[in-house]
Amino acid sequence: MTAPAPEFDTFLLLIGKLNYAWSNTESTLIHIIAGLGAMDKETATIVFLTLNTARARLDLVERLSKLPRVEAADRKRLLSLTARIQKQSALRNRYNHCIYAFDSEGANPRTILMRIADRKDSLKMGHVVPMDASAADGIIAAIDELGQISRDIWRVIEDFGYPH
Repeated sequence: MTAPAPEFDTFLLLIGKLNYAWSNTESTLIHIIAGLGAMDKETATIVFLTLNTARARLDLVERLSKLPRVEAADRKRLLSLTARIQKQSALRNRYNHCIYAFDSEGANPRTILMRIADRKDSLKMGHVVPMDASAADGIIAAIDELGQISRDIWRVIEDFGYPH
């Protein structure tokens, strides 16, 4: 038997926690940018804030990691972290770029993705995902993983001697 869907307020709380975990983890990239770019934290913060998307920030870290001066083992560690962050971005984007829908009684909550996917000869839009126990479990897992990624990034910052 499938577990009942959590209340919508529970989802809102989980999505808020997901956004907090994301922002907290993404901001640690400032220290990685400072270390890889041989700059102080203040300058790295300006670079970070100037790049206005997570994808651009991750691209910068990946590209800096691929410079010849970065040792292969360090590069591998850094690229593993950026890949893990990128993997979590799909779920975050789903809940930040959707509308929330309900049935006529305000029940059966679901998300409708607000994106158009161009296919070879058609368009796909409005992908619907129910906000059920499985969706809640996915958000909880993402929050946990983002927390672990953040701890792993701090370990890299320490191990590599990057600015705090």
